Amino acid sequence: CPRKDSNDGKMKFDSILSEVNGFGKFQIRLVLIQMLSRVTLPCHFLLNNFMAAVPSHHCNISALDDGGIFRNLTLPQKLAVAIPAEQDGTRSSCQMFSKPQYQYLSDSNSSQATSRVQCQNGWVYDNSTFKSTLATEWDLVCSRKGMNRATATFFFAGVMAGAPLFGFLSDRFGRRPLLLVSYLSSLTFAVLSAFSTSYIMFVIMRFFTGLSLAGISIIAIVLNVEWFSIDHRTFAGVIISLDWTLGNFLMVAIAYCVTEWRMLIVAVSSPLILATIAWRWLPESARWLAANGKADAAHRYIMKCVEMNNTTKCMASITPMTLLESVETETGDKKYTFVDLFRTPNIRKLAICSGIVWYGVAFTYYGISLNISGFGLSPYLTQFIFASTEVPMKIGIYFFLEKIGRRLGQMTALLGTGLCLFINMFVSKDQSVIRTTVAVLGKAMSEASFTIIYLYTTELYPTVVRQNGLGYTSVLARLGVSMSPLIMLLEDVWYLLPAVTYCAAAVCSGLVASLLHETLNSRLPEFIEDIEKPR
Repeated sequence: CPRKDSNDGKMKFDSILSEVNGFGKFQIRLVLIQMLSRVTLPCHFLLNNFMAAVPSHHCNISALDDGGIFRNLTLPQKLAVAIPAEQDGTRSSCQMFSKPQYQYLSDSNSSQATSRVQCQNGWVYDNSTFKSTLATEWDLVCSRKGMNRATATFFFAGVMAGAPLFGFLSDRFGRRPLLLVSYLSSLTFAVLSAFSTSYIMFVIMRFFTGLSLAGISIIAIVLNVEWFSIDHRTFAGVIISLDWTLGNFLMVAIAYCVTEWRMLIVAVSSPLILATIAWRWLPESARWLAANGKADAAHRYIMKCVEMNNTTKCMASITPMTLLESVETETGDKKYTFVDLFRTPNIRKLAICSGIVWYGVAFTYYGISLNISGFGLSPYLTQFIFASTEVPMKIGIYFFLEKIGRRLGQMTALLGTGLCLFINMFVSKDQSVIRTTVAVLGKAMSEASFTIIYLYTTELYPTVVRQNGLGYTSVLARLGVSMSPLIMLLEDVWYLLPAVTYCAAAVCSGLVASLLHETLNSRLPEFIEDIEKPR
């Protein structure tokens, strides 16, 4: 049944997968079980849009009540005499008058010198959209707004640390046990962060939540890819990325119903309880088992796959021995490390260019995704519109990649993102419809660049260093993500500086993508030599 490969008379593992149907009921069940845990990823990665939202606020002016005139004023009058107006006519969020300025009641344009001070007794927040957020809980506004932005940076620093850690552990101990560790630790740290008693405790717990979720993020993709046959890999990649879209819709629905930040964390983490229950039906990677000499266990899973996919006529020719041989020819003897990515000229160029592109893709994607408040619409509506663009975009990408290719797709997506960011610099804040339309286009382009780069990277790196290459680019991407939320603080220097920074990153990485080579319809490189001296 399975064909022997002509070069050494042994069968390759991919041929075995194709014969037992590398895209049948077994693989569909695998994707569905993993979906339970993967929908929590976007919920946590974009949680700051709701959990750390900053509602409109002004200084608490109750201390100015001198028992006289002030007490009898209406609220708008109190605000007029206690809080200075900004140039655009809105009330200041961070300053107040040291004593009531009654002249503003009769003359709103009074030019009399007044002494302004920073808020003395905390702030009063508008609770109409959010019952409570991190900003209202610990007063992370005005001079402390950087601490609010930093909560996302701590989380993504955890993801950055978790990616290589779980990559190493899952190569050592298997995909399945490490997924369970990820589920349980993510759930534990998420609940602990929800019941934090201080800001310090909260950011530490968020760091460990990010670290644990990184396991789900990378192991789930590897496990899925290792069970799909070669001809279904692009399709598998796009299908897996739809979990992210589903999670985005789930996030909006939960955030709309739960407006209290502590309960919001608990609610978005709850699918992990179902994932933990469904874990018992999750298969281990037969490829990993065979590569680690556990032939009988690998054979058992392959037989389950054969049974579920109704390809029983192949059973006789697949034995534990053929499974061992199938991966022996693939792994060889030499152990490759991270250093091999920089040893020879062509792979060094690939590592540097792909690293820059990954950094740019992640930096701009989260720059747009974590700043949904600047479009003049409700955060729920903006997030919903962003999520809605993803499905048509991903279906479009599948056909685009098959016809036109990876390199042109990557360049178009990144330069398109840069163009949208550039246009929005010149659209005023009050034109919210135009701003949102351009932003949604930019977000869709940015989403496209993310979906393409995942697939493109796996095809660019040779098999022997593929996991190392993905680990290295993933760390650079997470570095981009960690820096991204902090860039918004540059608006204090010049209000357009954050937009200029995101735009420059998208355009530069788009130009660097043109230096990568096209992989459409080409054989995947097996060894570093295949890149240095292409056949």
